[in-house]
Amino acid sequence: MSVQPSRPGTGIHFEPDEQPSYPVAVSLALQYCVLTLAAIVLTIAIVVRAAGGSELFLSWASCAALLVSGISTIVQARRVGRFGAGYVLLMGTSGAFIAVSVTALAQGGPGMLATLVAASALFQFLLASRLSLLRRIITPTVAGTVIMLIAVTVMPLVFGLIETVPEGAAPAAGPMTAGVTLAVTLMIILRATGVMRLWGPVIGILSGCVVAGFFGLFSWEQLAAAQWIGLPVAGWPGFDFSFGPLFWAMLPAFVFVTLVGAIETVGDSVAIQRVSWREPRATDFRAVQGAVAADGLGNLLSGLMATVPNTTYSSSVSIVEITGVAARRVGVCIGAAFCVLAFLPKVVALILSIPDAVIGAYAVVLIAILFVLGMRIVVGDGMDYRKAAIVGVSFWVGSGFQSGGLFTSQMSPFFAEMMGNGMTSGGLTALVLSAFVEITGARRTRLVTTVERQRAPEYPEIPQQFRLAGGVARGHGTTGLARRRGGAVESPGG
Repeated sequence: MSVQPSRPGTGIHFEPDEQPSYPVAVSLALQYCVLTLAAIVLTIAIVVRAAGGSELFLSWASCAALLVSGISTIVQARRVGRFGAGYVLLMGTSGAFIAVSVTALAQGGPGMLATLVAASALFQFLLASRLSLLRRIITPTVAGTVIMLIAVTVMPLVFGLIETVPEGAAPAAGPMTAGVTLAVTLMIILRATGVMRLWGPVIGILSGCVVAGFFGLFSWEQLAAAQWIGLPVAGWPGFDFSFGPLFWAMLPAFVFVTLVGAIETVGDSVAIQRVSWREPRATDFRAVQGAVAADGLGNLLSGLMATVPNTTYSSSVSIVEITGVAARRVGVCIGAAFCVLAFLPKVVALILSIPDAVIGAYAVVLIAILFVLGMRIVVGDGMDYRKAAIVGVSFWVGSGFQSGGLFTSQMSPFFAEMMGNGMTSGGLTALVLSAFVEITGARRTRLVTTVERQRAPEYPEIPQQFRLAGGVARGHGTTGLARRRGGAVESPGG
């Protein structure tokens, strides 16, 4: 493998435009697949098993998720039209959708899940070209609160998975299996560095499976019945076009999570640009918009194929930083590998044979990290007494409605269904309170400046100051649009 000279302080061997040999690209792609395969499939297992879904649908949804993840990863790398960032952004099932997907699947079935996912994806297409509008609607305060409420809605179901063991198993089987899985995963995450840290969940799951084997928790029937090649198309449920009260009650929650996922994709697409080049570059917001559009495409495909929506994996940034390989060819190979695995049901069935106690312990780590991610989003935007009040009140309103302790018995069935979802009630509360602060606060002022190219040497400090403020240089001249409020300058791309 020929290694290009890298910028001091970086280890970039292949930039996005450079092409490693196919043996190198394929070998790296297979490593990335091993790291993310379990996460993609097990997220589906958490949703379907927590909702009491059938094993037939679980097999279909898992294979479909791999196929959608592969297609959307290729689109992200290749940038087809307005879709895709043009960077190595791995796509996979989104943990943020676990709560709403479980509710939709449990109460309306797979057809309702498919319809809700497809409908909510349309909102992401509408906002992909208006990132500034997206950030005004779903502020970091709102997005962080919604992500924190995922734990409130999902954790009780996850604890139920940990306690689920086959009839006749030893009483200590569930606690021991989950405890070892959790302990090994956390030890590696907390103490390991570099590539080893990325392997933490995989090693933890394997350790839990070893313990589960001693207790006889494995069930091999599904693995034996799975085909070697093909798609379990019998599990595709079709769509539920009844558009009844459940659909309209659940749609706001799905839209909330879809928009929150779009915000996460914005952050990942900005971060991947910063680590993919030897020399620093200004953020390309067309690439950011393409990443959000490709994310929406993945969600639409997820709805059409009746599986859990996907999103960009933040681990993409860590992988590029560690390996120094940001070539688009590698991203295409990763997507192609996902697509091939989707047509190998036997491999998917092997992962799905992992006992519920191990899956539950893995989910505890996943949801806990999501909860802290929500906190970090809120605090990272700056915390004052106004935001503290919004987050605190919204979080506990969502918790109260989720537990059935707030007014649901006094509401009509439609509103009781809608507000009974903690992410919907808490998210709406945060949205209303944030909008009130925005409307009643000081009005925005807008400054528009134009610097002609021939006069640019007279203003050497402007590009640097504008870049530090988060702005973007567009066109051949340096033309900027900044919005200032409270001493902060917002970028024109949102």
